[in-house]
Amino acid sequence: MKNKLLIVGLAAAFMTACDRDDTPNIVINDNSTTIINEGGGTTPPGDETVNLSGVYTQDLTLEADVEYLITGPVLMADGTTLTIPAGLTIKAQPVGVNAYIAIQQGARINASGTGTNPIVLTSNAASPGAGDWGGLVICGRASINSTPAGSTDTATSEVGGLSYGGNIDNDNSGTLEYVRIEYAGGAIDGNAELNGLSMYAVGSGTTIDFVQIFEGSDDGVEFFGGTVNASHIAVVNAEDDSIDWTEGFTGTLTDIYVQHGASHDKAFECDGYNTDFSNETGTFSAPNVNNVTVIGADDGSEAIRLRAGTQGLFTNVVVTDFDEAFDLDGDMGDNPTGQGVLDGLLGVTDVTFNNVVTKIKNDTGFTFDETDFISGDGNGTGTDVASWGAGWTVGVQ
Repeated sequence: MKNKLLIVGLAAAFMTACDRDDTPNIVINDNSTTIINEGGGTTPPGDETVNLSGVYTQDLTLEADVEYLITGPVLMADGTTLTIPAGLTIKAQPVGVNAYIAIQQGARINASGTGTNPIVLTSNAASPGAGDWGGLVICGRASINSTPAGSTDTATSEVGGLSYGGNIDNDNSGTLEYVRIEYAGGAIDGNAELNGLSMYAVGSGTTIDFVQIFEGSDDGVEFFGGTVNASHIAVVNAEDDSIDWTEGFTGTLTDIYVQHGASHDKAFECDGYNTDFSNETGTFSAPNVNNVTVIGADDGSEAIRLRAGTQGLFTNVVVTDFDEAFDLDGDMGDNPTGQGVLDGLLGVTDVTFNNVVTKIKNDTGFTFDETDFISGDGNGTGTDVASWGAGWTVGVQ
């Protein structure tokens, strides 16, 4: 192989584990970057498989006619760009969290597929399954509420020890368009886990559009703070939560499709801040979520859990086959989820419930009724995944 590459030991990737649904432990650090070794360039076409692993301190441009295999963590360093052409399928060794792609702070990914030639990140297993590899991680410099407001301090992810956070809300980590991530969500000792797509403090300058997470072991897409906007997102058969946010996420989500399989947790799990650490800014996650369809497994589960003071306005939603549609948890202290309802900062407009037993469950400690949270009952049409998902998604009903 002509590209310079060194497989590096990354024992630091295996940090202290956390419970399945918890967000990562937070460590405040000095925002420095450590370069481990050089690697990069353009990979030449040929018959051999090109292994990808290590820390790249130069741009890495992949070729459409080369076969690539992720054999360990692939870490793009500050100032570099990973470019993936349309139509390329990249496979990963089925070694769980030992194989993943991470776009570190200051790096970018340029992965622009098309509806007829999507980019696919998948498992190399003969019989692939959820959790075969660790998925895609993007770390930005946008704000999080686990560090002081306006600070350049960063937090550190549990898996990989990657820095994220800052005060650049329009930070640009690159582009994901027409990308499908399959069989991801690896785990360390069954506890500390990566998601299909993990976005840590990703800024609004980043483009996330037409992305599917298929058959993932942990969450489909998780937002750890940040301001990024994401649209045309399909999560099918995630074994944990399909969409998860925490640490003060304030982006906009548009056209979201969630479909549960036999093994799953929530369709949305939404935290105002990381309760394992603290809320340094006193603010809460407050995204706007538009055009949502959630298809359950008709097994008595919850669709959307809102907790830890999260805010958020949902518009045009369809919820099908759940025991509970919206479960609101909190208290009258540090987790004032119910106050968001009373202030008009948490609620749903235009929603249709199909085969749903309980539309809203209030465990917040605040007193309000269903009409304070829901307006336009019966008016929701959801997202038209049959149109925007045609040709590049898999497994959609």
